[in-house]
Amino acid sequence: MMLKLPSSSTSLSSLSSCNAALIIRKQCRSFGASSDSSSRLKASIRRRNDAVSCEVADSSASSSAPLVAETKEKDAAGFRVGKSVADRLRLGSLTEDGLSYKEKFIVRCYEVGVNKTATVETIANLLQEVACNHVQSLGFSTDGFGTTTTMRKLHLIWATARMHIEIYKYPAWSDVVEVETWYESEGPIWTRRDWILKDYATCEVIGRATRLAFPEEKNGSLKKIAKLEDAAQYSRQGLVPRRADLDMNQHVNNVAYIGWFLESMPQEIIDTHELETITLDYRRECQQDDVVDSHTSPEPVEDTKVSELNGSNGTAAAAAEGKEDYCQFLHLLRLSGDGLEINRGRTEWRKKPTRHANHSV
Repeated sequence: MMLKLPSSSTSLSSLSSCNAALIIRKQCRSFGASSDSSSRLKASIRRRNDAVSCEVADSSASSSAPLVAETKEKDAAGFRVGKSVADRLRLGSLTEDGLSYKEKFIVRCYEVGVNKTATVETIANLLQEVACNHVQSLGFSTDGFGTTTTMRKLHLIWATARMHIEIYKYPAWSDVVEVETWYESEGPIWTRRDWILKDYATCEVIGRATRLAFPEEKNGSLKKIAKLEDAAQYSRQGLVPRRADLDMNQHVNNVAYIGWFLESMPQEIIDTHELETITLDYRRECQQDDVVDSHTSPEPVEDTKVSELNGSNGTAAAAAEGKEDYCQFLHLLRLSGDGLEINRGRTEWRKKPTRHANHSV
């Protein structure tokens, strides 16, 4: 699938309002509010100096409207201004120059694999989250997906065409990761978004990512990844999307394709190597009822790439040693029924650190 972003979706502020309502109810209990119907109190949220406050009003008020938190105001053009409750709790903001957005995340236990390090799917999800929060912080798109006024009038939505992720070091459980993102035009209609991931404690760059998107229904110009031959060396057939794989547009989320790539990887590589880079070219949408086949074959490793990894002068001995520690694969996802191509990609793998050598990712 090419990730199709919905032209209209449920406002995130409504979710923030629900969270705010729960907070207000808890705060009002501390003021002595009773749950008994004879002493019902109503709580109202009022903005004071760009802050949210809770007030307990007398029950004699005639209004019995449900508790609602006005978390954002709108200007004359209908754009949101101010901060929501979610904005206040979120550990992210625009940089001083306004050209990029940074946000910090704690790696949680359910986001790590057997090595106690974040999975590549976790990292891809963080990239999506930061991109959406960046757009929300700019305030020009209420759907959170960066569509312009013209795009919404024409019912156009951004579609992800290519995603490239590089991971130099996987963050561990309880590590704090800072993700910075920005975007820029790439040609007449394309938009490019970039990310940098850092270990917040050491400021070490641990990863980078790039995404290309375009506001069109279809595009067939990306042919940089060679098509995998039909006789793939490794295959996993009959993959079915789960409900949890669907996004707000009722299509399979683009992160799910990463997991499907890994489903057909040889186990001996999974046991001894860790994913260093992954590139995905999105060709076609995948729906809930589709059945998908995953195919994988090794790709020859260029000696220049091995030399770069080893930092060597390209000697035969160094190249031979490097090829044992490094490998890459071509991937193809296609529909089981008609064989239509959904996604093609490339993964590059490096030898796991010694402490992880006996575990799977």
